[in-house]
Order: sequence, then structure tokens, then C-alpha cells
Amino acid sequence: MSSTARLEERLGHRFLRAELLEQALTHRSFGSPHNERLEFLGDGVLDCVMAQELFVRFPALSEGELSRLRASLVRKEALATVARELGLGEHLRLGEGESASGGAARPSILADTLEALYGAVFLDAGYERARASVCGSFGAALDALDPCATAKDPKTRLQELLQGRRQGLPSYHVVATQGAAHRQTFEVECVVEQLGLRATGKGEARRAAEQQAAEALLRQLGA
Repeated sequence: MSSTARLEERLGHRFLRAELLEQALTHRSFGSPHNERLEFLGDGVLDCVMAQELFVRFPALSEGELSRLRASLVRKEALATVARELGLGEHLRLGEGESASGGAARPSILADTLEALYGAVFLDAGYERARASVCGSFGAALDALDPCATAKDPKTRLQELLQGRRQGLPSYHVVATQGAAHRQTFEVECVVEQLGLRATGKGEARRAAEQQAAEALLRQLGA
């Protein structure tokens, strides 16, 4: 069995159009056609599948609660975890520089490629097959969801905590960036002026760095 056949088996879909699978696995550093358009499509497919699945599984939850659960499933770190479980890193087509710098293990690349794969399945065989692939690869994560546990991200938790204490809201500022434009690392500072507290976080996206900084400040507050 070829390596891509093993990936197809784990994904639960055998491609009729092999070129779609190849494109989904191709990072822009490798050349064209690459997977960015498929990533865009797959992101929409993933959101729709998760919305449908959560809507059916949790009929008593509100729109806000469903949105928070979905956000916890489709965040970059969660997607990268699923991609690793599929062994996606060994199949990536990366340029020499990206490969040498550890791109096959980079969470952002793994997450983007996973979304591209779902987009490719959708084009190859339609929504129901794509839905089956998503639900199959996210099966353990879906089964482990606890709607009673907080699904709020650190920024939301920090804001609500401060509002509950009638204290000033936090502000976020980028204090440093590192790396080339297409693989930057951001360092963000979270500040609560009224309390004289500040904390920093780093991430491959500004939002991820903000969340990490908010988490660090929550720890300072004992939350």
C-alpha cells in the first residue's frame, strides 16, 4: 500500500481525482498549484460540519454555547492535533527552505493542510463524504466534549472576570515580531492598567499570542 493510500484509509476516503489530494498536500513554498484555495473551501466545510454535528448532539445548548464549542474544535492547535493523528506531516509537499526549518511539524501548516484535505474531499465526492471524513477524524474530540465545562477562550474568560470585578478591561499590544512575512511569530503584551498587571504571549498568529498572554494574566489573577 502506498503512503498516500494509507493516508486515504485514515481519512476514510479514496480519491477519484488524485490531483486533488496532491494539491491539498502542496504548500505554496513547493510551487503551484498549491493548497491555499482548497484550504479556504475546507475551512467552510469544516465549520458547516461542526455546526451540524453540535446542533444535533446538544439540542439544549444556546447559540453562544454551540459557537464556543465549535471554536474549541476548529482552533489551530486542535486541527494540528488531528493532523498529527492522521500522520499528515509525512505527506506534506514543502519547499526546501520550509522543509529544512521544520515546516512538516509546524501547527499552522498542519492545520491549513487538514482544512485543504477536507476541501479536496468535498470537491471529489460531495458534502456527505466530506462530513464523514471530518466526523471520522474528529471522532474522539467530539466524543470527549463536555458542554458543562467551560469552552470559553482565555480572552473571553479574562474579560468576563474583570467585568465581574468591575475592573478595567485589558488591552493587547504587539511588542515584537520575528521571522519572514509568511511564517512570523508574534509577541503580544496583555495589560490591565487599573491593576498594574501585564503578561506576554507568543504565537504564529496575533490572535494566538493574545490568547496566550490572556492565559498568563489569568494565572496571575489566580483564575
